[in-house]
This record gives sequence, C-alpha cells and structure tokens, in this order.
Amino acid sequence: MCRWLAYSGSPIALEELLYKPEHSLIDQSMHSRLGVGTTNGDGFGVGWYTPGAEDEPTLFRGTGPAWGDDNLRELSRSVRSGLFLAHIRASTGTPVQQTNCHPFRHGRWLWLHNGRIRGYTALKRTLTLAVEPTLYPYIGGSTDSELMFYLALTFGLPRDPVGAVERMVAFIEDEGMRQGIEHPVQMTVATTDGERLWAFRYSSEHVSRSLYCSTAVDTLRTMYPENPVLQRVSEPTRIVVSEPLGGLVGAWQPVSESSYELVTPDGNTVGTFRPDRDRARDMQTASG
Repeated sequence: MCRWLAYSGSPIALEELLYKPEHSLIDQSMHSRLGVGTTNGDGFGVGWYTPGAEDEPTLFRGTGPAWGDDNLRELSRSVRSGLFLAHIRASTGTPVQQTNCHPFRHGRWLWLHNGRIRGYTALKRTLTLAVEPTLYPYIGGSTDSELMFYLALTFGLPRDPVGAVERMVAFIEDEGMRQGIEHPVQMTVATTDGERLWAFRYSSEHVSRSLYCSTAVDTLRTMYPENPVLQRVSEPTRIVVSEPLGGLVGAWQPVSESSYELVTPDGNTVGTFRPDRDRARDMQTASG
C-alpha cells in the first residue's frame, strides 16, 4: 500500500517534510513501518499551491521510486508552499505510469488515496459509468483512486466535501455488495481546494490503514521549547501522515476509525464519517 502526507500551515520548503525528518516520506518509500509492505517504489507525486496565486495547483509526478529521483530532490529545495500533498505509490495492480501517480488534480482540487477498492476489476465498468459525463474526459489513468476522486466530484465534492465522500463510499459499497464483494472499500484519503484540507480514514470492515495528525503547535512548543522548527510555524499548522515522520513523543495523534479531520487556517475539526446510502441512491436516480 501507499504512503502519503498532507501539509497545511506556514509556507515551508517541500524538503522539510519529504527529506529532512528522521522517518521522512522518502525514507518511508524504502522503509515503511506501518504499511502492508515496506517498499513503495511504484511512482510518486507532489501537488502544491503557490502562496498568493489563484491558479490551479502544480503537479510533479514520476514513475520511478522517489528515493532515486534527483529532480524531486532539487525541486523540493526551492519550492515553498503553505499547502501541499505528497504521495509514494505501491501499485495494487494497475500499471506504473505517470497518469496513475497521485495526487490527482481537477481545477483547484487535489486528491490522494491509500488503500483499494476490493474487486475493482469487476466493479470498474459500473463505477465509471456513474461518473458525471462532463467529468469523464478528465480521467487520465486507470486507478481505483482516481475513479474515487471523480465519483466524489460527481457527488458534489466542491459543494459538500464530507457529504460527497460519504456518498461516494456508500455507492461503491452498495455496488460491491450487489456483486458479492465483501468489504469493498479500504481508504485513507486527503483532498483540498487550496484553502481547506480534509483527511478521511475509513474501511468497510472498520479496520483501516494507519493515519496520524500532528499535535497542536502550541502544545508542542510547551513540550519542546528548544525545537527551532516549532518556533517558526504558525499555530494552525497541521501535518496529516500515513505514519509519523519522527520520534518526538506526543507529536502525532492517531486519526480515529471512521472519521475525518478538517484543517483550516482557523484550526482543525474532527467529525464522524458515515457512508450516506440514501443520498447516494437519490443522486444516482436523479442523474439516471
């Protein structure tokens, strides 16, 4: 399975999280501790927003292992952003190609995913046909992760992000159950519109992949007053990760099963995640 991180806060160089921590995302590409496998070498990607810019986010993606990409190392030294997503991929069966590397982008939105749709080969046609026709041409790859993104967009991601993901998951679970597929959805997901960041942890069997959120900065400053990094970043700064980036005791809090976190410049909010079957059926009936 994949590893990922999402950052929201004071603008920093990408290398501060991709390379510098003790257990950085690049280290996790070779030595994952909490993933299904230890190696995540089937491509990588970073998506970031330029401070003050109104344009869509920038993507940099590659098909090789992140640990050996010199261009990623060079770029990470010079690019600074206050909101970015990064992903290292371990394929669950779809090809290793650039269009299958996360994050995925549509307009101002970015999306990345760790997990899988179980029985994806059997479900792919039905799920694809449920995507809003005007969105379908923008699907560039063949992964279940990207299809989940476009289903969430179909179900109203820009208007109601949490509700759209709840409807998307409910739709996939219902289709899976119709075809006799047990526990169709396994996911941790991050998505953002460039201002707000949402992170979701959910699986149909309620045994989801690991996900952590950094502790409030003011708390960490009290715990580690000599740490220079904590003195530089703003209080609303948060990092959401598949597994902790370092060993500071108390720095990382597990994200609860079947929940989501919303991170904004005003702070973060935690909520319960519940697939919305009734609304998913209503929207499909209306569109069909």
